[in-house]
Amino acid sequence: MNDIRRTILWVIFGFSMVLLWDQWQIHNGRQPTFIPAPPKAAVVTTPPMPSSTAGVPSVSSAVPATAPAALPSVQSVPVTTAAPATAQANLLVVSTDVLKLTFDSEGGSLVRTEFLRHRDMADKAKNFVLLDNSRERVYVAQSGLIGGVAGAVFPTHKTAMVVEGARDLNDGENELVVTFTSAEVGGARLVKSYILKRGSYAMAVRHTVSNVSGTPIEPLLYLQLVRDGNKLAGESAFYSTFTGPAVYTESKKYQKVEFADIKKKKADFEKQASNGYVAMVQHYFASAWVLPDGVKREISLDAVDIGAAVGDCCYRATMITPMDALVPGASKTVEAQLFAGPQQEKMLEALTPGLELVKDYGWLTILAKPLYWLLDELHSMIQNWGWSIVGLVILLKMAFYWLNAKAYASMAKMKAVNPKVMEMRERLKDNPQQMQQEMMRIYREEKVNPLGGCFPIMVQIPVFIALYWVLLSSVEMRNAPWILWIHDLSSPDPYYIMPLVMTLTTLLQTALNPTPPDPLQAKLMWFMPLIFSVMFFFFPAGLVLYWITNNILSIAQQWLINTRMGVPPQFNLPKF
Repeated sequence: MNDIRRTILWVIFGFSMVLLWDQWQIHNGRQPTFIPAPPKAAVVTTPPMPSSTAGVPSVSSAVPATAPAALPSVQSVPVTTAAPATAQANLLVVSTDVLKLTFDSEGGSLVRTEFLRHRDMADKAKNFVLLDNSRERVYVAQSGLIGGVAGAVFPTHKTAMVVEGARDLNDGENELVVTFTSAEVGGARLVKSYILKRGSYAMAVRHTVSNVSGTPIEPLLYLQLVRDGNKLAGESAFYSTFTGPAVYTESKKYQKVEFADIKKKKADFEKQASNGYVAMVQHYFASAWVLPDGVKREISLDAVDIGAAVGDCCYRATMITPMDALVPGASKTVEAQLFAGPQQEKMLEALTPGLELVKDYGWLTILAKPLYWLLDELHSMIQNWGWSIVGLVILLKMAFYWLNAKAYASMAKMKAVNPKVMEMRERLKDNPQQMQQEMMRIYREEKVNPLGGCFPIMVQIPVFIALYWVLLSSVEMRNAPWILWIHDLSSPDPYYIMPLVMTLTTLLQTALNPTPPDPLQAKLMWFMPLIFSVMFFFFPAGLVLYWITNNILSIAQQWLINTRMGVPPQFNLPKF
């Protein structure tokens, strides 16, 4: 009777934890884990085309009113127009070997990035698009000048500019420069140059400000990423990845901020720094503005209502830096970097410190990074990400061989004494207290520890969770084939063959374990793997492959240890 009560309490506790997790997902703005809510219908309207290049009035921001006088609040920064308000005549398309970029000559903003080496998941005949300014999405990178004193007006991302430079990176060329030059506004002329390099998703952006007036001016440079808060197309309800802005500074490191916290003005991040970056992060891809170390900047994240057809508001990640007073005829240049590309760890590490953290492993980063390094090294030898996953799991099983051996040896002992325990339970079923005492005596005489099979496995769980995040976060898995019908390790198996194999191997492993003495516990041992396996039908094939490999190796090791200990392997099928 005590065993039954204990089991019922464990079931209630486990079910409560699942419900709490589900509510936590909802609280953080994600879909429920088991019963996804229907998507909110977006009202799509076609806004009128603008008749001029006039700016849009600014809005209030989430930046505190205590911002220092030298760096005015981000509310001074103009807001982007409603999508898709850009006239086609204003657009300029520039191509390199990896990028097809669309710039808007109104302000020299980057309004579309198409990746020539990454396919769209929904339509693999098309290239993947990250930044976009259309009826479905607002996601742009902008920069310009604002005044350090009240009433000052300078060239912004809404100012018409003249374009110079080539449109294509030709064979034999390693660099392409596109320059946008504004007319004089408020005594200042802004020249914005994008320097694109072969094979790179990062571009240097040189902002040169000249005082063409007869009086001193004090402009400030702003760099901002503007994005709607809509969910990513095709986002899974069974696992969640972060989408939103992030801030990195040397003192507070990587700080990711939820859209909901920005809208509620509860965002917590460092607002003044002299290093770091602001970014917009999503699964596999990111964009970021980076200023050189030592350049002071104010950082702000705010929600702006731009009347976009894609939603009720967008979100800005902005950096503002002073350019000091410019006397008549003087000029000053500020170098920045704009990154828009895949979260390839080595590439991000080479660009600026901390940028690799946009590939977010969470609290298991300390374990995940060496696992990714090992996986990448295996791929450099094998040249197939699927077989590299198999090889990594084999290496991990070898590393944990002795821990697993102790666990399976304990299970084998439990299996050997199980007939004696079952006979005793049947004999003393009317005397629970004596049953417990007799069970402990059997375990003590046979030198069996009921928890001996759990602890060695518990030690390994953080490592395998870290590997889970490595496989889920690595953009290298996108459209990466393995064998036969598996052409994309980041997508679910189209025929559900791998999830079925995983379910069968999980049930086979359960059948090899000793049957719990309590009948209810024995039934739960079979229900839980089945419930758990359902989620894997919607998981990426790479994750399922990792789990199948782990299951097969565990079964082989358990079979071997049972045989060596003289406990014939047998399958304990459920009795319902």
